[in-house]
Amino acid sequence: MIYISAFGMLNALGNNNQQIAANLISGIAPGMREHEGWLTSGKRCWLGAVEARLPAIPAAFAAHDTRNNQLLLAALAQIRPALDAAVAKYGVDRVAIVLGTSTSGVDEGDQQIRGDRQRYHYQMQELGDPSRFLAQYLQLNGPAYTISTACSSSARALISGERLIAAGLADVALVGGADSLSRMPVNGFASLESLSERRCVPFSRERDGISVGEGAALMLLTREPQPLALLGAGESSDAWHMSAPHPEGEGAERAMRMALQQAGLAPQDIGYINLHGTATPLNDQMEALVIHRLFGSDVPCSSTKHLTGHTLGAAGVCEAALSALILSENLPLPAQDFSVAARDESLAECGLLLHSQPLARPIIASNSFAFGGNNTCLILGRCDDN
Repeated sequence: MIYISAFGMLNALGNNNQQIAANLISGIAPGMREHEGWLTSGKRCWLGAVEARLPAIPAAFAAHDTRNNQLLLAALAQIRPALDAAVAKYGVDRVAIVLGTSTSGVDEGDQQIRGDRQRYHYQMQELGDPSRFLAQYLQLNGPAYTISTACSSSARALISGERLIAAGLADVALVGGADSLSRMPVNGFASLESLSERRCVPFSRERDGISVGEGAALMLLTREPQPLALLGAGESSDAWHMSAPHPEGEGAERAMRMALQQAGLAPQDIGYINLHGTATPLNDQMEALVIHRLFGSDVPCSSTKHLTGHTLGAAGVCEAALSALILSENLPLPAQDFSVAARDESLAECGLLLHSQPLARPIIASNSFAFGGNNTCLILGRCDDN
């Protein structure tokens, strides 16, 4: 079994685990607000922004000076003691780094084109830069690479880290991801008519698209027993359509079934499902159908994207970290917010939480689905014996 020895994150809910826990309970996201200047149309849009003062990139790493990497450093600071202890125990050659992103430093490239930036290196926007930067910054020599499969990127980073340890290629894996706000994806989703004109409302009958967010989360995976574990993981690619999910959710269901099988669990063993729940018409329709088919309507579930925004390539690990926080702090489960838009009663019946409630079973599944039918499911659990 692969365990989680430490995790840290920041997003629109807050700048560290403590702030995020408090705001998750209250249902308040300080960074979710309306912005101007992001859309080429001149319209305003809702975005989930990180409001922390981010650490500066040291001058020696000027070629990696991006907001994406600053977000990673902020998450890294939260788990640095655990990482340093692992490096001291296993050595710099036995710690892997696997990260996920979909934007990397593309916003810095945009700033350069607009003439708003004085110093720019092309490698800032290369998708491999986040893992390359952290490996150099931490002086680690183990496997280090970045995965970019759109919105499942950082979930796949966890799966890859687990496999590196299982294969004996590393003793510890630093996994996670980051995505920063950028005009390219914001306008891209707007051009697809998938960007909501207000704060997104997952599973509502008035849902009209996503709210883009930014954030970062890092986890330290190890074989050493810990209170939290990655019990199972599943992945699939149904390649149904470039941007739309399979209408019956065939690939999504395969990923969930694979995760359950790897964990040795039945659907009724799951205590909560963190839904992908993007608030696009097609995603929520498909996901509700799959949850109904596989779990019925008894397993509590909700999407947290109305609180964080859709953090794109970072979504998988950000929501896995939220799940880990719920497990480790025994937080009440977040309800789906229908206060501004009514629930879509036409969706397949599933266990959508209308009110917060305690976690009955300490096992959480977290879904992430991406363009091209790229699907993942992670199952995390609390190990009360450790």
